[in-house]
Amino acid sequence: MRRANCPRCGGRLARDNDSGRCTPCQTAERDRLISPPVVPAAFWEHEPIRQALAERHLGRVIRAYRHHPYHGRSPLPQTVVAGWLGITQAQLSRVENGPPLVHLDRLAHWANALRIPTAYLWFAPTGPPRHPAANSATHDANHPGPNRGRRALLAGIAAVAAGAGLLDGTDQVRPRRIGPADVVRLNAVLELYRSVDYESGGGLLYREVSRFAESVYRMLDWSHPTGLAPRLLAAVAAARQLAGWTALDAGRHEDAQRHFAAGERAALAADDMPLAAMIRYGQAKQLQHLRHNRDAVAALQLAHAQLGTQATPAMKALLWGAEAASIAALGDHRSAVNILGKASDQFDRIVSEREPDWLGFYDRGELLAQYGRVYRDRARQDRRHAPDAVRYVQEAIAAFGPANVRSTVLNEVGLCSALFLADEPEEALVVGARVIQQSQTLTSRRVVDRVLNLRRDLGRHRGLPEVVDFERRLTAHAHGAA
Repeated sequence: MRRANCPRCGGRLARDNDSGRCTPCQTAERDRLISPPVVPAAFWEHEPIRQALAERHLGRVIRAYRHHPYHGRSPLPQTVVAGWLGITQAQLSRVENGPPLVHLDRLAHWANALRIPTAYLWFAPTGPPRHPAANSATHDANHPGPNRGRRALLAGIAAVAAGAGLLDGTDQVRPRRIGPADVVRLNAVLELYRSVDYESGGGLLYREVSRFAESVYRMLDWSHPTGLAPRLLAAVAAARQLAGWTALDAGRHEDAQRHFAAGERAALAADDMPLAAMIRYGQAKQLQHLRHNRDAVAALQLAHAQLGTQATPAMKALLWGAEAASIAALGDHRSAVNILGKASDQFDRIVSEREPDWLGFYDRGELLAQYGRVYRDRARQDRRHAPDAVRYVQEAIAAFGPANVRSTVLNEVGLCSALFLADEPEEALVVGARVIQQSQTLTSRRVVDRVLNLRRDLGRHRGLPEVVDFERRLTAHAHGAA
């Protein structure tokens, strides 16, 4: 090995340092990957950047920026830089490889984002100047957008995954020996992605999680201690489960099926029956969304059978609650209510410390939401059950935590339906207007589909002009989100 200097600070690298940067610089840069770093003036004199600037091609400037030696031996991933710019990785790839941009607002915005000095630009930036010390909060204030902060957060998570050796800009990391710390890091990254899923929905998230899940899936072929195999398999299965769930939420049903199938295989190989059952639950939720409720019941009953003695109270309550919803949709309301009672009995026995960490989302709000679904189906046949449907959904909404934004919006949709069924159209319209507004803050195709399904419960209220206008808004909203 030969000794070298860190390209960022000029410090001497240790002989065994193959990262291209010293440890302090790696740490500092990783912490700042959620926004562009402040680079020295000499950065812009690098020949590939000077040539791209001379060609007046901002896409090539960005590509040269990503490959600058200042960032180390590996270029910055497109995903990270795309997050800074508020676009997707695919869009950035087209910008880098396509014709030169001519839209002045976009040129100015991206030049400000990367802090390119005005003296190097061939156009006049619009808006307030971007000083080197300006932070990302100021930038977002000048360029608002509902997904900008989320994309920056996803870019930060991708940077953490890359720094942990779980992901890089080519969608594939170099094989190496896996240790226990890698599994810990893998699960930590998954928790970060889950937190975004709860708040924002899968539309913005599923590509990132899918890429991450497929990257770590390759780790099964890497060398690792024999005793680590079950933990590694379980972590890979959890990644596939989350990828399937976010794909389902984004309306990417073929991708969801593929991830769920791969996740189930990994969970069974790890002999982790609770995780396999959780993946079956995800498959059942997809079948419910597609209105294949008989298949959903079969998937849930198979999950119960797979669990056997490993079933925890939370797992039983989760599976029985979902099964009750499908059975009610099939018209057997008496059985559905009985199964809900079994779910409630198990819920009261839950001891959080004895449940899997990935079941942390399941709370009383989720159980009450299933009650709301069952009683809405009952009300569609007998409107005397509509007040109960309203009550259960209102209690579910009150029980959800502030971070569970998507579940809250989904149940607001359910509340709107229940109010129409309860012959309270005025209140239903108030909730419906709120639902349309709230759903615009999420990136969940599943929410959009549920909002559009409100039309089936408008029923005998279609004679009201306000309801006719509301139905028109529902259709327009669904088309706008497509």
